[in-house]
Amino acid sequence: MASGKPATMNKRQITMADIAARVGVSKMTISRALNRSSRSDRSTSEALRQRILQACDEMGYVIDQTARTFSSKRSGFVAAIIPSLNNSNFSETAEGITATLEASGLQLLLGYSDYGVESEERLVKTMLMRRPEGVILTGGSHTAGTRAMLRSAGIPVVETWDLPANPIEHTVGFSNAEATAALVRHLHAKGYRNIAFIGGTSNRDTRGADRRRGYSEAIKELGRPDGRVISFGQPPISMAQGAEAIVQLVKQWPEVDAAVCVSDLSAFGALMECQRRGWSVPGRIAVAGFGDFEVARNCHPRITTVAIDCVGIGRAAGELLLRAIEAARDGQRLPPETVLIPFRIEQRESS
Repeated sequence: MASGKPATMNKRQITMADIAARVGVSKMTISRALNRSSRSDRSTSEALRQRILQACDEMGYVIDQTARTFSSKRSGFVAAIIPSLNNSNFSETAEGITATLEASGLQLLLGYSDYGVESEERLVKTMLMRRPEGVILTGGSHTAGTRAMLRSAGIPVVETWDLPANPIEHTVGFSNAEATAALVRHLHAKGYRNIAFIGGTSNRDTRGADRRRGYSEAIKELGRPDGRVISFGQPPISMAQGAEAIVQLVKQWPEVDAAVCVSDLSAFGALMECQRRGWSVPGRIAVAGFGDFEVARNCHPRITTVAIDCVGIGRAAGELLLRAIEAARDGQRLPPETVLIPFRIEQRESS
């Protein structure tokens, strides 16, 4: 007969003493086996070590690295902050970082800032409390507090997806302004003359602001009228906002024959709205994006865009950070480096 009392779980934490009792050795032997740094350390036989590891697996024991971290100053992880989790560009960058760190034994602790520098500052503070061996950031725009904390932490820092004028230390990226300017020049070379830009309503996304600047610089360089800019929605601009923006653009400047969008997501939204309204793309208006998202490669018509090796950014950032961490472990400091990531214009059917 049921007692009516809720079932209780045994929440007692499994300890090193429990493992020692299971295997029949001392706690010191368990500690040596679990903390052995290489096979050349034979204070514990390999056969006994495997028995200990099997007991840990069977009992669900996880090593508490806290004390070891403070004594060795090696936490075994690096921190990375990206603006968004649902943006394939940044998820691919995280993939590249993880793939590079995997062989080194370092793990990645990932946080996302939702494009807010204040959120980034809070994340940096929280992560530094856990003593990462290095930090990877997205972009080069940060609060004074973030810069101060990272410079005081004494650990390597890599900024990605940008070429900041005042980098904290290392940089892996490209010029968002130059990439967009190249796209505008490409469209002009194809015969488009009334080229507009669709972006966000604020500089919250500094890379988006740089892309708008690159558009304006290219338009002036080509001797075309500047000012055909639609600012619509808080970054990151969604598909729906891209759809609304293209309608506003055509209404305000009917002569526009090409729209450069701040990202492929907004470009896809604009493209779909054109199809709903019966506006031929590129016959009535050409549409171009930025980022070479999967949706840009697979929609119809496929979207002309700026292609970036997102995984390559992650790999390059990971490799640079690993070299900096190895130098720090040897008591050295790797001189600041900048790794330039190439971009290319992907010409497709939308222009």
